[in-house]
Amino acid sequence: MTWVNKINGMTREAFIETFGGLFEHSPWVADKAENERPFSSFEGLFETMRGVVEASGREAQLGLLRKHPQLGAKDKMSFTSSQEQKGAGLDRLSEEEFETFLRLNDQYRETFGFPFILAVKGQTKRDVYQSLQERLSSGYEQEFQTALQQVYRIAWLRLQDKMTPVRSDSMRRTMSYGKGNVFAYRTFMEPLTGLSVIPESPFTQKDYTVFGLNVTVELGGEAFLPSFTEGDNSAVVATDSMKNFIQRHLGSFTGKTAEGFVQYVSEAFLRKYPHIEWVQMTAEELPFETAVSNGESGGLVFSRSRNEKLQTFIQMERNGAEPVVTRQYSEVRDLQLVKVKDNSFTGFIRDEYTTLPEDSNRPLFVYVNIGWTYEDGDDAYAEDPSRYAAPEQIRDIAGAVFEEVASPSIQSLIYSIGQRVLQRFPQLTEVTFESQNRTWDTVLEDIDGSEGKVYTEPRLPFGFQRFCVTRDDL
Repeated sequence: MTWVNKINGMTREAFIETFGGLFEHSPWVADKAENERPFSSFEGLFETMRGVVEASGREAQLGLLRKHPQLGAKDKMSFTSSQEQKGAGLDRLSEEEFETFLRLNDQYRETFGFPFILAVKGQTKRDVYQSLQERLSSGYEQEFQTALQQVYRIAWLRLQDKMTPVRSDSMRRTMSYGKGNVFAYRTFMEPLTGLSVIPESPFTQKDYTVFGLNVTVELGGEAFLPSFTEGDNSAVVATDSMKNFIQRHLGSFTGKTAEGFVQYVSEAFLRKYPHIEWVQMTAEELPFETAVSNGESGGLVFSRSRNEKLQTFIQMERNGAEPVVTRQYSEVRDLQLVKVKDNSFTGFIRDEYTTLPEDSNRPLFVYVNIGWTYEDGDDAYAEDPSRYAAPEQIRDIAGAVFEEVASPSIQSLIYSIGQRVLQRFPQLTEVTFESQNRTWDTVLEDIDGSEGKVYTEPRLPFGFQRFCVTRDDL
């Protein structure tokens, strides 16, 4: 299937989710463009979206301009805008440069009524500064049209970035290698404190007396092709070297989260080895709890704890000379929760294939993986701890909602959990779920003098659910 057929075959929701961010915080453009499918080309898709903006009228266009963040400022912005500004060096301004940009941006907004907009990809901070100075002398109508053209330019570049891997799927071969089960433990690392307090969880800090990780790293790039086709290892970084690289960088890591560590060491790989084009890294945090002796803890003995896995993933690629994060998320995996009553499953389709009885009060045993994505990826590094969503807190929210809700289905349960997570952590953009129904089979319905029952493990086939809860669901 060609890339254009894939786009034309998307559901409406998938289309808007994929292309809704091309125009800053304005998914309405993709929403209206979706009505014009099918598209015959990549360029046709863009021209349709541009036409939607052109036809939207002056007020909507002005609203679109005002959605853009201020360049060089420290305001919250979309993850895409953040990465674009980083590429131009606008996240590394000196104090004097920052004050200059702030003054000129304020002057520009006061003059024109919307922020200074420039497609900064491929630009330097000097280029941005010069353009800002020059455009301050423009007339209003000229600058309005210039800003609108820059919005189109930004959307075009974002669409190119989004579609390049899709368009090249048929030409790209699978070619990468890496190292798994890289275990690394660091003792007496600085604890993570200052987390936001939420009512569903007593968890308020991470004690890193023992900080353990199980890391998997994967490297890619055209430079590795001769190692496959000719047996030429001159560009190969030995996987044993990868292991040593990861473990030793844990010693120099000054951050406080697993997310921060994978970002730190992935960037270090790209800076150390310039022929590597991309890095993918997954790290499972290995939780340790203080062992108790005679009712007290001495703070030196720890036990490995819990079934669930606290995991993070990052993908970094090169944007010119600079490594950039292209994908990042955190997860709680293999969480197992059972609620012994106050769950139901009724009202489903009954036909000649149905053997399952309706149940208005059943136990419910679920396995669930919960993932979440930050709007600003830097929040995952806990530079401001109050904006970090700790996996332990996400886990506790899942248990608390399960306890509170009389669930009519697993679908309803995970939706409620996702809504609660987004309510507690407004810095997150979405929460994803993969769940399995592992509810026990009943052996004995009635026990004299007790409301209890006897159960056994379920039969092998299991039901599963996948869902993504976004801020639109609040």
